[in-house]
Amino acid sequence: MSQIDISADVSMIWNLLVSRGRATDEQLEEVLDESIRNGISFQRVLYNYEIIDEDSLLQLIAEDLGTEFVEIRTGEISEELIELISTDVARTYGIIPVKQTEETVTLVADNPFDPRLIDELHFVLNRECIIQVGRPRDVEEALDLFYPEKGGSIREVLDEIKSMHKEEDLSDADEAELERAANDAPIVRFVNIILQQAIKDQASDIHFEPFVDEFRIRYRIDGALYEMAPPPKHLAIPVISRIKVMSGLNIAERRLPQDGRIELRINRKPIDLRVSTLPTRYGESVVLRVLDRSVVSLSLDNLGMRPEMTKEIRRLIKQPNGIFLVTGPTGCGKTTTLYSGLREINTLEDKLLTAEDPVEYDIEGILQLPISEGIGMTFPRALRAFLRQDPDRIMVGEIRDVETASIAIQASLTGHLVLSTLHTNDAAGAVTRLIDMGIEPFLISSTVIGVLAQRLIRRCCNNCKTAYIPDDRELRLLGVTREEIGGKPFYRGGGCETCNGSGYRGRVGIFELLHVSEAIQGMINRRMPTQDIKRQAIEEGMLTLRQDGIQQVLQGVSTAAEVLQYTML
Repeated sequence: MSQIDISADVSMIWNLLVSRGRATDEQLEEVLDESIRNGISFQRVLYNYEIIDEDSLLQLIAEDLGTEFVEIRTGEISEELIELISTDVARTYGIIPVKQTEETVTLVADNPFDPRLIDELHFVLNRECIIQVGRPRDVEEALDLFYPEKGGSIREVLDEIKSMHKEEDLSDADEAELERAANDAPIVRFVNIILQQAIKDQASDIHFEPFVDEFRIRYRIDGALYEMAPPPKHLAIPVISRIKVMSGLNIAERRLPQDGRIELRINRKPIDLRVSTLPTRYGESVVLRVLDRSVVSLSLDNLGMRPEMTKEIRRLIKQPNGIFLVTGPTGCGKTTTLYSGLREINTLEDKLLTAEDPVEYDIEGILQLPISEGIGMTFPRALRAFLRQDPDRIMVGEIRDVETASIAIQASLTGHLVLSTLHTNDAAGAVTRLIDMGIEPFLISSTVIGVLAQRLIRRCCNNCKTAYIPDDRELRLLGVTREEIGGKPFYRGGGCETCNGSGYRGRVGIFELLHVSEAIQGMINRRMPTQDIKRQAIEEGMLTLRQDGIQQVLQGVSTAAEVLQYTML
């Protein structure tokens, strides 16, 4: 099977088709590549390639799951059956009830692969559940018919709040009053719609910010913040209390920062939200970090690197020992790159351990330890414990101090590969950062095998981008000549409805990979300046972040303005 990260349902379909002699691994490799390349589902490519048709595949899946493939006949579904399940449950799990007895209910699911489906529905419905397989589009049509979405728009919910929710001062409210306000139906709907809109717009963060006379809600999309129409100021405490209830935080505590997590399903997709509260002068500021697993594809092939760089990273992370570092500012995709690397080396022959703050994505077959400073589970303590667990490869979420760095070096010297991150401006700066921490240069040169620096820059919106010829000033700022760009045009977005008028839609990574050669090892030992190490790496073939960004500009992927903002000469 392909080494590219694939979901559980694709893995099941793959194994099913091969075991039944309906396809070969080579055919399915091609299908998977086409799926990733064009951003369409694995099943759709199967049908397009005529390897199998939809009904035949669903029949095989039903047989493998020990159930039946059925057609949904909406005319045979009674009102009593529909009332058995609420709209929220039906849409959350993607199910339609088609039959019931005194003890059981039979449901058709658009995704029967979820192993938790039966257990969760048994708990929710308090009935034994039988899951059958149906066409996803039939389930969707039945949901629209019997369980239409009732969320409405943010404006509609705000109007409802104005008519039903009296304005009250909750600044001195006790826990019972806060919990009552947090569970008011209009507040619950308002928060749900905000979360749904954020997922729809692929926001990475949601900010709830109270000020002296307004309550601001903003989404971070492709690295930039966009403000929604501000709700009334008096909703700040009920809305923030609702988020604290959902994340299991103490709603009565408004003087100290708190951290929590929300796990929920939106449009039948599992979504994790990391919650951070911060007491401010005018109330608590709350930020939700959105972890949508359906958006992030954990594969080195999907990160947007040049093929030769991907090949070199694969070589480095398969070394038996050494330290491989990924550097860059917060939010530049370092963790995604590390997870993608872990996927590559996650085999039955090796034991992998990770220490993370927090664990962002679950990876089957890897032991993942969440860091918790409050109970003394720090990175150094976790690393020491790891070395007694007979690991082959270790991932440390971040090297923050000399103690963590020293143990990582010790692990490398004793035959382990260590993957980790640092906060530096470029790849060569990682060396200086470790020396500044107090690590001896000879230890750095003998353990660090490679450093990858990266940034995320916004993509031009394909719907509204236009070509133009750059002027001399723009070329001078980028550090290139007109001859070097070969007369190629640059591109920029004009702004349209697709990109909310920004001219950008989505982001792409730019990278620089420093391979620690013998020459660079010698420079590290001699404590040579960062710029000298960088210059040597460039002479050995390293493309800088700026140079990689210029390639994205010349290919029409991003703009000169983005590259200038996030890179240095």
